[in-house]
Amino acid sequence: MIIGVPRELKDDEYRVAITPAGVRELCAAGHGVYIEQGAGRGSAISDEEFAATGAKIVPRADDVWAQADLVCKVKEPVLEEYHRLGMRKGQVLFTYLHLAASRPCTEALLAAGNTAIAYETVQAADGSLPLLQPMSEVAGRMAPLVAAFFLQSPDGGRGILISGVPGVRRARVAVIGAGTVGMSAVALAAGMQADVTLLDRNIARLREADHLYQGRIHTVASTSHALEEVCLAADVVIGAVLVVGARAPHLVSDEVVARMKSGSVLVDVSVDQGGCFESTRPTTHSDPVFSVHGSLFYCVANMPGAVPHTSTYALVNSTLPYTLSIAAQGWRRAVHRDPALRRGVNVAEGTLTMKPVAEAHGLAWTPLQQVLD
Repeated sequence: MIIGVPRELKDDEYRVAITPAGVRELCAAGHGVYIEQGAGRGSAISDEEFAATGAKIVPRADDVWAQADLVCKVKEPVLEEYHRLGMRKGQVLFTYLHLAASRPCTEALLAAGNTAIAYETVQAADGSLPLLQPMSEVAGRMAPLVAAFFLQSPDGGRGILISGVPGVRRARVAVIGAGTVGMSAVALAAGMQADVTLLDRNIARLREADHLYQGRIHTVASTSHALEEVCLAADVVIGAVLVVGARAPHLVSDEVVARMKSGSVLVDVSVDQGGCFESTRPTTHSDPVFSVHGSLFYCVANMPGAVPHTSTYALVNSTLPYTLSIAAQGWRRAVHRDPALRRGVNVAEGTLTMKPVAEAHGLAWTPLQQVLD
């Protein structure tokens, strides 16, 4: 099979979907790897490094898409790429998709008539998300760092040092959600000596966090009343809410934001799935924040793209076994044998198979099993 890796076109996206080690593994298994010229530059991986492990460097993105049986990307296709989605019939796209947040991308994939497997909905039997987890860890650890930066007065913040100093209180950081992103954010915020409150509806997760931190953070059962109280007291709110394959619920309204402290910072890591703050809209690393009622919203839709070397290697460590499986068996046999990968199929041969995406856009869908039969 030919695996194609194009350069990412999303604004300020510097990751790439393969590493030289990944190329070597794929080539050793008898597959060909075509990589667009310069695709790894943003992750500090040169064309020469890819070529040295067996990749063929291709000058144009169109050539990658036209020849590949399996296209591996990092982010969902953008408008400029939509015309390439149907260039090769029977092609499989393997990438982050977040289709519940984008009807245009969903419709483009359906029109192409091919198969699209989303990293973020590959789900193991225990409910874990093995291909989302590494980027969730990166984004979660970045969230307190960017919040600490934008709390500074030159950037419009309240002028608070997140750790405080002797005699002056620490910043109050609220983290909504105790999943991978939330717990990663808590780890960094607590390590920066912030005053951390973690909210979640799952009491078992809160109990685990309380045990882990031995009282060094606050844990609060998330209700609308509790969420409002914590947000009004916070200097930083980090949204880390995920409903697999679906739009994130809006948990922090503009009315609450209007009553928060002026210069507070809200970081919405859920922005890829539509965001958990009412006024969330995607931003970029080049223009990351906007103001809502005197508070700063940081809603960069590809946070890990700011640390692409770390992110690329972390991502490929997790995706490579699945890429090898699809390449060796074809997508149909691979998803038949692997229930986790089966849950990643959002579009199968032009048919929408992910119910939450269909519900988000009011579209028809067909259970994957009916497509496979």
